[in-house]
Amino acid sequence: MNVNRTTIFRLRQSLHEVDTVSDRPRSGRPRFTTQRQDRNLVRNHINNRFLSASASSRQTRGRNNQRISANTVRDVYLPLAYVLVAHTSSAPS
Repeated sequence: MNVNRTTIFRLRQSLHEVDTVSDRPRSGRPRFTTQRQDRNLVRNHINNRFLSASASSRQTRGRNNQRISANTVRDVYLPLAYVLVAHTSSAPS
């Protein structure tokens, strides 16, 4: 089957213990924004390529009405917007 024996063992063990093999929630820092806000941020930057990250961060409130930083917009959301713009502009007409 070309799968490691340990992988099969752990899957069977997980299935036996908790009746599922799906991923469990992991620890880590919670996200600042919801998925809907993420999509809106990307959509705004696709529609207005000259919108700055600091302007976008001022317009967007995160979870629990927290402000998100411009660095968060730059690091997380803008690369996705640029990939989507490049993908849509290179598509044949």
